[in-house]
Parts: sequence; C-alpha cells; structure tokens
Amino acid sequence: MAETVTPSDTTTGPAGHLLSSLDPLLRQWLPRQRWFAGKGRPLTGFTPVAVTELLPGTGRMGLYHLLLRVHQPPAPGAPPHPGDCYQLLIGVREALPPRLAPALIGHVTNGPLAGRTVYDALHDPRPAQVLLEALRTRARVGVLRFEREPDQEIRDGLVARLLTTEQSNSSVVYGDTFILKLLRRVVAGVNPDLELPLALAREGCARVPAPTAWIRAELGEEPYVLAVLQPFVNGAADGWELALRELAKGEDFAAEARALGRATAEVHTALARALPTATLGQAQLGPLVDGMRERLAAAVTAVPALVPYESGLRSAFDALAALAAEGHTWTAQRVHGDLHLGQCLRSPSGDGGDAPDGGGTWSLIDFEGEPARPLAERRMPQPPERDVAGMLRSFDYAARSAAPPAPAWADTCRAAYCSGYAEVSGTDPRTDPVLLRAFETDKAVYEVVYEARHRPDWLAVPLAAVHRLAAAPPVRPDLPRPPRETRP
Repeated sequence: MAETVTPSDTTTGPAGHLLSSLDPLLRQWLPRQRWFAGKGRPLTGFTPVAVTELLPGTGRMGLYHLLLRVHQPPAPGAPPHPGDCYQLLIGVREALPPRLAPALIGHVTNGPLAGRTVYDALHDPRPAQVLLEALRTRARVGVLRFEREPDQEIRDGLVARLLTTEQSNSSVVYGDTFILKLLRRVVAGVNPDLELPLALAREGCARVPAPTAWIRAELGEEPYVLAVLQPFVNGAADGWELALRELAKGEDFAAEARALGRATAEVHTALARALPTATLGQAQLGPLVDGMRERLAAAVTAVPALVPYESGLRSAFDALAALAAEGHTWTAQRVHGDLHLGQCLRSPSGDGGDAPDGGGTWSLIDFEGEPARPLAERRMPQPPERDVAGMLRSFDYAARSAAPPAPAWADTCRAAYCSGYAEVSGTDPRTDPVLLRAFETDKAVYEVVYEARHRPDWLAVPLAAVHRLAAAPPVRPDLPRPPRETRP
C-alpha cells in the first residue's frame, strides 16, 4: 500500500492537481450515479476534503480514495449549503477490460494521470480486495483508519463482487462471507449505521448483523464514518422482493408480516435497553409537528396534485399537536429511522412463521436513517411508531404497485405486523392512532415528492395513501392494550 497523497485545503498541491485533471470527467459522471443526491442542479466546482493514494497511480493499476465536496446552487427555497461530501474510489488503468466498461469515468488528458483511464474501482475485484486487506490488518493510511472488533477475524483471499441494486450507497460482497457497505454521501460525526448495530450487538440482539469492521477518516474534531463491514446473510431474500413475489403468486403474506413485526419489536426493545430514552411532551413534540407541517407546505408547492388534500393531511398533524396540548406524553428512543421492506432480510432457515423458538429468520439492516436529513436529527430519540409507520407504508406500496393493486392484501399485512409487534413489545401500535396517522401522513407526503421528482409513473401509489389519510376521521388513542408477553 502506497504512501498518502497529502490533501490540501485549496485546489493547489498534489490533491488539487489530481482533482483538476479529474474535474471535467467527474462533472459528467457524478450526476449519472444513482447515489448522487444533487440531480437536477449544475455542478459548479469541487473541493478536496482528503485524497489518499492506496495504490500508485503510475503503476499498472492505481487506486485513489477521495473525499470530495461537491458545490451546487441550493435547491429552490433552500438556504445556502457548503456542498455535500462524497466518497469516491477512483481506479486507474491504461485501458479498461470489457468487463469493467460499466465502471468507466473517462480518459484523463492532463495532469499526473494524463493518458490513463479512470473508473469506479468498486466494480473491480482487485481494488475492492485492497479495502478488505486493510481492514484485516487494521491499516492506517493517511487520514484513513481501518478498524475491526478485536475478537473478529477476516480471512484473506475472499473474492469481491459489487452488488448492483444499491441506490444511496454501494455494497461489496466478499466470498459470501462479508458485505461492505460503503457510504457515498458522508458527514462528520457518529453515524447511526455503525453506532446502532454496535449497540445492538453488545445487547445480544441477533436481529441485526453485528459489525465486524469499519473505515473512518480522521478529519478535524469529528471523524467521518465511511464504510461498515458485516456478515453477509447468504441466500437471504430482500423483504420487498419477497413481498412482491408472494403478491404475484396470490399468496398470503400475513405470517411473514407478523414475524417481521416481532423482529421490529425485538430491535426496538434492545435499543431502548442499550441507549437513553426520553419523554416527549408538548415542548418536545412541537418541533416535530412543526417539521411535519413545513414538509407538507413545501410538498404542496412542489407537487400541485397535493393541493386538494392539504387541509385533510394537515389535520393529522394538528390532531397530534392537540393531544400534546392536552398533556399527553410519549416515550422516545433510538429507532431505525427509515424502516421499510427493502431494509429487511429473510434468511432461508425456518418455516416463515418466525415462532418464538424458531430463531432469527428476519434481520433488519441499514440503520443510516434518511440520508437527506441532518445527522443530528437522525440520531435523535423518536417514538418507535415512526418505524412502524414506515413499514405500514411499505406494505401499502407493495400492494399498490401490484397489477392489479391489492389493497386488501396490504390491510391484512398491516394488521398482522402490528399484532406481531404487540406480542413482543406488549403495546399494539394501533393503540395510538393519532401518532401513527401523523407519521404515516408525513411519510406519504415525502413519497409523493420523491415520486414526482424521480419516478412520475409511480406517483399514483403514494397519492392513493394521501387520499385515504386526508379523509381519515378524527381518532383517539383508546384501543385496548394487549398484555405484555412473557417469554421463557
């Protein structure tokens, strides 16, 4: 592993010269990446945060690790922003073999890499193995720190392959033994995608794969978490794909939904033991409700189809604020933050029922939260109903995306999920319909904006939920609570 190229705070020096030669190529390549969050806005420049040489760029195969701040005009109505920081692994070759054609960034015409070809190195097994070897040996290269749990071992020689289904991040599987999730948009501070799985592992919660190793960058007072290595659940089915498959066959999914509710409650229970909880009264709930109202107002401006529903949707938030004003309180804790079927894995063991003695057949992954939200907000304690609402929306999404739509299938899954959750937690989420409706409404509003921007053909899916939620009658948290389950 080569010496570090010392980064510069300006566009001069080795980092600046390298970046100036890559600048025109990255301006074209970055906006085409699925994980790039700034689509639709021009790129006005780059600032190197850190540039580390992992393999010499003048050799047969070079490898650079870049932390790059991307400058763009702010979105309409948004405050000025210093620019998002992205993590790139740039491979360097004289020419790319055909198998790496999808990874091409471009051909460099000037600077230290003139005449060579640069590409997204995660597509290439050899550079990807460099990362695993660095984790195995706990390497320190420049600002990069490759760390692992003291009792965890990593075998060498594991063949790497890039998963092609990622969106906001990238993942590499090593020999069906480990999976490395490499965060693309990174921020300084404690990242919940490492923090929460570590806390759950130390609580003995088997529902979340325990981190084996991770990569950090030491920059300033707070490090950047760059990647997390965890055991790979070989043969596991993605919850979203599994649900769609069962829908297409006309199969009932209630047993799986109930099992997933149990798994979610186990994770929530473990998080409440491992990390501090809080009580939310009117003072604490006010900012949360205000955020929901502000997101709705912005969404109505961005998506005119929401205009007829604005009053009905706002009533969900007003009802929650009214309950808080009456003196109701809620318990908040650390939660997943972006829970849906795609964040759940079903291992091939077990019969699908996930009985109390059946082991951990459902796993929850990706605890990063919603990447677009500030890190401090993602780390705040939240009512667990936020996660529940995300999963209820996911069942509805699956059912509405089927042909023909199957709303009754979603209703059955939603009820089964809440029942399974209650069996473990002792509290049925439906006993607080005001809170649950507010979180569901907030999520549906977010979905409408997302689909309008990225997948207009899907806009009807969240709009169906908007129609239902806006027309919902006033409700009170008065459902009976089931007895807390006692487990051996």
